[in-house]
Amino acid sequence: MGKLFGTDGIRGEANRYPVNTQIAFGVGQAVAHLFKKNRHHARIVIGKDTRISGYMLESSLEAGITAMGGYPYLVGVLTTPGIAFITQSMRADAGIVISASHNPYQDNGLKIFGGNGFKLSDKQEEEIEELILSDKLADLLPTAAGMGKAFRIDDVHGRYIVFLKNTFPRNLSMEEMKIVLDTANGATYRVAPDAFIELGADVEVIHNAPDGININNKCGSQHTEDLKKKVVESRAAIGLAFDGDGDRLIAVDEKGNDITGDQILIICANMLKNEGKMKNNLLVSTVMSNLGLRIACKKYGFNYHASQVGDRYVLEDMLRLGSVIGGEDAGHMIFLDHHTTGDGIIAAMQLIAAMLKEGKPLSEMARMMDIFPQKLINVDVKRKPDISTIPRLVEAIRQAEEDLGAEGRVLVRYSGTQDICRVMVEGPSDAATEKYCKQIADIARKELA
Repeated sequence: MGKLFGTDGIRGEANRYPVNTQIAFGVGQAVAHLFKKNRHHARIVIGKDTRISGYMLESSLEAGITAMGGYPYLVGVLTTPGIAFITQSMRADAGIVISASHNPYQDNGLKIFGGNGFKLSDKQEEEIEELILSDKLADLLPTAAGMGKAFRIDDVHGRYIVFLKNTFPRNLSMEEMKIVLDTANGATYRVAPDAFIELGADVEVIHNAPDGININNKCGSQHTEDLKKKVVESRAAIGLAFDGDGDRLIAVDEKGNDITGDQILIICANMLKNEGKMKNNLLVSTVMSNLGLRIACKKYGFNYHASQVGDRYVLEDMLRLGSVIGGEDAGHMIFLDHHTTGDGIIAAMQLIAAMLKEGKPLSEMARMMDIFPQKLINVDVKRKPDISTIPRLVEAIRQAEEDLGAEGRVLVRYSGTQDICRVMVEGPSDAATEKYCKQIADIARKELA
């Protein structure tokens, strides 16, 4: 058996190793054992997105936890950040999210939060992995008298909506603001519309009829075509696209243009700075962020730090360096003054707050940052050797970097959650980025097949 945890929990094709009933059962047992502490029964929250495989994995986790003497609390469909919040507010010992985020329905995964609402450390994940793969769990099982029992909680949506609404400034109002939501047929399909309606917005929703297999299918943060069309048709002030588990946000302005995660970060960071709430004057993003973000940070007087790719690494650096705002261009935004993890709905509320405070349309706010031409090609791979050990690929990268000079950059890296090599090139023109990105991707395709 191979390593279980990637950059964002355990993820893969559902009903196949490692996202199968056996591993989910083992994760349930291991988490119940690891978080027992001084308590006789570890209390563990379990939530999921709308994938059909969520039922299977939920039952397996429940069985594993109760077998190890834990008490699982089943909350049903809720966003990843919603489960982190419920775990913390209930003072549970841990929370497990059944989701593969923005991946297609065939995939699923398991993400684990500690009782503090933060994702587990690498060390904790390694402990869980070692317990499962070493077959030690069978020796740790209690007798029948020590087994646990499961509970279902029905009021989590109301609790989470109150939490979300409290992150939006009380002196602002969304009254008469037309908003279009794309809930990706995923975990935000109920909670996001309810939250914005309760704040007074005029809400229209698309892709909010999950059937188990339509999550992220040509909708949500990865596919904003329908949202852009609907925003323009309905003359909305803003469109908000979430991903399958609700931790990402991509916005659309009133003219139907995508607003990237980097643009949202610069708009919200400037709001925090103007209010004296930007701790250490520091914005954290990743090496995948557009060059324009660094330039905008300098223009508006922010310090900037680039972390490894992955919201967990952004969060680690935020905590280490003392920042309250960070995120990824792909749409993860973390507002540490409000939550312990990325939350697409909170990010949307902060963006709308910034618009209302400035009294400007989103298209004008987005001009705070110039976006450098960028090309990203995802190459399907069958193996993931160290990039530096592939001479032809190394030479192609070197040549592109030399030609682009200070006006561009090249980044080639593997996805932590899929069998993909990401080739990203930024440069002074669309033609240059297209040319070098295609050259490098073609070589990666041949070398990594």
